[in-house]
Amino acid sequence: MATGRLGLGETLGALNAALGQGGPVWFKETRARHLRARDFLAPRRALQARFGDQQVPEPVVTAVAGLQGPGVAPVLRCAPTPAGLALQLRRPAVFERVLSSVAAYAAPAAPAAPGPRVVLHCAALRGAPCTLRLSQLRAILVADHLARALRARGVTVRLVPAARDPHMRTFLQQLRVEWPAASERAATEALRSRALAEHTSAHDGEVLPPGILGRVCLKELVEKQGRLAGYDPNLDSCLVTEDLLSLLAELQEAVQNWPEDSSPGVAGTPDPGTDSCIVVHVVSCEEEFQQQKLDLLWCKLDDQAPLRQKHLVCGPVKVAGGPGTLTVPEYYELRLAQVCKASALKHGGDLAQDPAWTEIFGILSVATIKFEMLSTAPQSQLLLTLADSSVSTKGTKSGTFVMYNCARLATLFESYNHSMEQGLYPTFPRVSSLDFSLLQDEGEWLLLFNSILPFPDMLSQTAALAYTAPGLHITAHTEMVCKFLVQLSMDFSSYYNRVHVLGEPRPHLFGQMFARLQLLRAVREVLHAGLAMLGLPPLNHI
Repeated sequence: MATGRLGLGETLGALNAALGQGGPVWFKETRARHLRARDFLAPRRALQARFGDQQVPEPVVTAVAGLQGPGVAPVLRCAPTPAGLALQLRRPAVFERVLSSVAAYAAPAAPAAPGPRVVLHCAALRGAPCTLRLSQLRAILVADHLARALRARGVTVRLVPAARDPHMRTFLQQLRVEWPAASERAATEALRSRALAEHTSAHDGEVLPPGILGRVCLKELVEKQGRLAGYDPNLDSCLVTEDLLSLLAELQEAVQNWPEDSSPGVAGTPDPGTDSCIVVHVVSCEEEFQQQKLDLLWCKLDDQAPLRQKHLVCGPVKVAGGPGTLTVPEYYELRLAQVCKASALKHGGDLAQDPAWTEIFGILSVATIKFEMLSTAPQSQLLLTLADSSVSTKGTKSGTFVMYNCARLATLFESYNHSMEQGLYPTFPRVSSLDFSLLQDEGEWLLLFNSILPFPDMLSQTAALAYTAPGLHITAHTEMVCKFLVQLSMDFSSYYNRVHVLGEPRPHLFGQMFARLQLLRAVREVLHAGLAMLGLPPLNHI
């Protein structure tokens, strides 16, 4: 049997290459009704643009049908249809390849080349939780999620600023956000001297407000950088404070002093220095103007400031039918109260007083918040609905729904283990002895083809940042993991409600049961890996 991880990217690349020169034509099917007949399709119109009104040459169809190569899924058949060229994989072989090496599909695909080291700066963490706006909370969660995705792909990431406020550190722990705590303050003397020199040369005699060290002109830098880069043309000057210098010194230290064993990616290590790293400022839309000032001030005061600074600007957060002044702590307490209320209605009693449930309620509250904040592309406006339905396990879009299905999976395997200990089922056989041709239900192929197989590529896309693209702004795809986990949970829930996985304890049924359990083991691994990208632990019960 062939070995090595199958990849959707590799398969699509090989399919497109088999059609000859030109742009990509093939796409992967995702809908159940289409997957009953095919797995990939080259649409008829795209083929006509490539080959004219003539049919696809027979040698090309033969080449596609016999496609092989590293990471390429084995092909069963390729045939012309009214919709285009349809291709179906050898599904039992794909099941066997994937489910025989589950761990390989619960991690991101290896990058083709090492990327730069990344400094992630989140300006919202400079204050206290009580002062945070919802858009700033969104920026914090995006930065944390992006850091996890980058690190999972082998990228070295440093996080700035350190959380100095003790209440902020406690709140970040509640949110399961991994962020460095306060460290020794970096030296600011050189930056202060430069700032004072800039102020003296341009603003002699100016009376400054209390707490202001000087005013530094930025207009020349804005014109030099060019408005096309994305800087606001209204940027004129920046009032320099000790806090601002302290933050710049922290950024300066982060880009100049990397751990000795740090590397940009799994493939290699670049030369140290500011040229081998990129600074990504994750900011709310309200903070962007001030952040642009900080960028230019850094360039003005530090000749070694990194040339590559990018802004990931998170869109505004609006509350539907609620107070426009809802604070972040109030939002958290609201979700926690709703989770406790929903659990009390489901299980009865006041579970909030039970220590065993306290942690579960905290996890469910954070899951609700993170899925709300991260399921929308960070650049877009986010509309929050505060109704109790947002925490219901019956609503298929919520973090609670995902955690509920995580618990259902745990219960399934607990039931199997308990029945095995009672002698109803045999011990789990070697995976190599399983017959995956017994997986005939369309829901089983849906789980493998739409969830397990694409997971590594999806994680890689989440961590993909266009470092070299022109302009100041950068986009990220931090919504992908949440959307993926919601769809996975929907597909699993539909399958689990319809198929009795743990069947009658009869020997002739064990083969199919074990094949199904191995498939759901893979679903569990992928689900847990996806939750880890959000800082959420799996739950065994809800």
